[in-house]
Amino acid sequence: MKTLGKLEAILWSIALPGFTQLLIGSWIKGVLFVLLEFIINVQSHFNKAIMLSFLGETRMAAEIIDYQWLMFYPCLYMFAMWDAYKASLVKDEKLSFLPFVFSAYTVTVGLMVSPNVEIMNVFIGPIFFPMMCVVPGVIIGFILKKIILHVQRS
Repeated sequence: MKTLGKLEAILWSIALPGFTQLLIGSWIKGVLFVLLEFIINVQSHFNKAIMLSFLGETRMAAEIIDYQWLMFYPCLYMFAMWDAYKASLVKDEKLSFLPFVFSAYTVTVGLMVSPNVEIMNVFIGPIFFPMMCVVPGVIIGFILKKIILHVQRS
């Protein structure tokens, strides 16, 4: 089984959930992640919404997105990324999952509220607002990790 560095594992997983698992030889997991990503992506019209968002058509992106399907995406994406990260570790990092888990939560909530979010009278949309919600999820996860590890050492 091939090993990857943490950064390489995360970057391949960002590119497409399942790529890291395929690279390290976890074929079943890798194919499952890629297949689930493809199904959710197609059913939710995610790529079309990404394209429209990058073209500045965020309201049109919000109209074509199937939110019921897309709400599966943050958890799949973050779980595949955490799995890739975990597979790259030489030794176990306690609570390394927390930033990934809380990012999945905050991105999912961000997706749900995105139809109602405007910043300075600009509609952010179902692509960019959830992406912005990664930051608080990572911060919350790292803070909780630090607190829990501190309490366990005391």
